[in-house]
Amino acid sequence: MSVLTLLLAGPLQSWGASARFTRRTTEAAPTKSGVLGILAAAQGIQRGDDTRLTELAALRFGVRIDQPGTRVRDFQTAHHRITDKSMPLSERFYLADAVFTAALEGEHTLLTTLRNALRNPVYPPFLGRRSCPPARPVELAVHDNASLDQALAEEPWHAADWYQKLHRATPTVPLVVLRDASPGDHQGDTLRDHPVSYAAEHRRHALRTVVSETIDVPNPRAHARPPARQQPVPRHDPFGPLEDTP
Repeated sequence: MSVLTLLLAGPLQSWGASARFTRRTTEAAPTKSGVLGILAAAQGIQRGDDTRLTELAALRFGVRIDQPGTRVRDFQTAHHRITDKSMPLSERFYLADAVFTAALEGEHTLLTTLRNALRNPVYPPFLGRRSCPPARPVELAVHDNASLDQALAEEPWHAADWYQKLHRATPTVPLVVLRDASPGDHQGDTLRDHPVSYAAEHRRHALRTVVSETIDVPNPRAHARPPARQQPVPRHDPFGPLEDTP
């Protein structure tokens, strides 16, 4: 087996596994449906092509939280394009300044095809919603003869520099990994984000079992010395020489 690793980083991300009326929430990490949507868009797979989607959905999926980000809320309004009537006010949630490493395990030829598609996509990638473009290239690499767990453990820590500096006192950093359950896993949470169809008229998702675990990743900034502080500039008092003048 081989593993394709992806970098998901941007000012805003939103990975919704469920939506109720005008409230659109986001999960704390990218969903399988959202990440496969990036790959499907890169290949130009149409929304009604469930056969090609099934091939992607069979890939084993996992994501590592390199930088959790901050959950933010936004309110949006819209007008109906025909009647020009105001639509209901919607409440939408995003993750700000988050960074994730995603991985997909499967057959080498398919993963290589997906990597090449990401380098020259038919449709541009977005991080959960069209209003959330990535800040860095999405594709990282294809790892030959590797497992999903191994690839996520060996991939360098991709958090922002300022975030890494906050953890320079420790040689490793504990990062949460959310992955598809293996046959030997007996515990896990369920999430309805396994895509069955992206067709607009009957979009469907199945449940999948997600296992959460923590791994230690080497810290490239361990024990790095902080930059030397600059000497403060002396305060200039233009009336100082006149204070002792009679």
